[in-house]
Amino acid sequence: MAAVMALGLFFAVGLALMAGYPVAFTLAGVALIFAGIGTLTGQFDPVFLEAFPNRVFGIMTNETLIAVPVFVFMGVMLERSKLADQLLQSLAQIMRGTPGGLGLAVVVVGALMAASTGIVGATVVTMGLISLPTMLRKGYDQAVATGTICAAGTLGQIIPPSIVLVMLADVLSNAYQQAQLQLGSYSPKTVSVGELFAGALVPGLVLVGFYLLYLFLLARSRPGLMPPDTAEDGERVGLGRLLFLASGPLVLIVAVLGSILKGIATPTEAASVGAVGAMLLAMIGRQFNFRTLKDVVYRTTRVTAMVFMILLGASLFSLVFRGLGGDEMIADFLTGLPGGVVTAVVLVMVVMFLLGFVLDFIEITFVVVPIIGPVLMAMGLDPIWLGVMIALNLQTSFLTPPFGFSLFYLRGVCPPELPTGAIYRGVMPFIAIQLLTLGLLAAFPQIVTWLPGVIYSG
Repeated sequence: MAAVMALGLFFAVGLALMAGYPVAFTLAGVALIFAGIGTLTGQFDPVFLEAFPNRVFGIMTNETLIAVPVFVFMGVMLERSKLADQLLQSLAQIMRGTPGGLGLAVVVVGALMAASTGIVGATVVTMGLISLPTMLRKGYDQAVATGTICAAGTLGQIIPPSIVLVMLADVLSNAYQQAQLQLGSYSPKTVSVGELFAGALVPGLVLVGFYLLYLFLLARSRPGLMPPDTAEDGERVGLGRLLFLASGPLVLIVAVLGSILKGIATPTEAASVGAVGAMLLAMIGRQFNFRTLKDVVYRTTRVTAMVFMILLGASLFSLVFRGLGGDEMIADFLTGLPGGVVTAVVLVMVVMFLLGFVLDFIEITFVVVPIIGPVLMAMGLDPIWLGVMIALNLQTSFLTPPFGFSLFYLRGVCPPELPTGAIYRGVMPFIAIQLLTLGLLAAFPQIVTWLPGVIYSG
């Protein structure tokens, strides 16, 4: 009976979310309803709820999670600095005359902004506003233009320093400790944000390389889809100007990511450096004033409040789910599958891919990962490899029609006459590239684990 209630809890939450109720209050409210029913029927021990205040206090004192609002502030400030606009225009000018030059520039700038901001929605919208009109005006195929922008903007999911990876590292660390305790290790190891950043760096660069290779080959084989810019209008941009514009985000990336990987600074300290750097870049671009700062702080507060409310709701949900025996039911199911850990991983990835259609990465990270993470890691999976696979899998889900979040973000800033079908067609090759990369990481886990091993060995 308790297992049936655990399944009912999961499906009830899904139905409430699809009905449009706020995520945080849905998680907590539905969990409390099922806890009450379970208490009345003798299927739930209310003692589990006594652990909730300790979880709230743990969230409040978690130093890793303090990095989340600071990274959000850095990303929003960079978005307001107009740096991406200037960098894209300069890079496009340098690459004019090259088939597909503007498309290649969009991917490069998207990767730089992804590494600088780490906010998927903001990057997609920003890139759509500044590059889509130009690409269409230069004769780019609608599908190619929109697909390139969606794919480039979604790189913020996997390229560190990413807010997704910060939250995922915290959740995976707790799950990894649970898995080790289940295996009898009473001095469990942890997973740091730096280790997950290091694990995601090479796969992120590989993905960018595949994107660039695809666009280069497409421009060579079908130049009509991505014509070179032969016009001589506009001011010619020198290499010095381009290097000057690129130096800002590059220095920011090196300062933030380098200090974390080298152990010089904690993620929160590095994020603070990045936030100050983002303000300096906005000042250099003459986009910094009191109104800008007020707007950035307001937007940061909204995003941060949403993240932590979801985390609190997810904590209550997981307590009730565990009290109903849901975690044991999931563990028994996954460990009992034919094919062992391979089948379990494939099934989990498929389920998370489908959940990515209806849930944001925050809900999936805080709700789903704590349930399946300990089970998979107890079966012998490397936590860093698992984290990167989850991030890349969700990134693929956010690109996939008809429910991919990135598609909705771009649709919101596209001209009304541009058909939605063009966006769907445009992302298909990039989805194939994502799946290819996932396959490579599955076949060669060393792509993920090599760099963390080099940096953190010993």
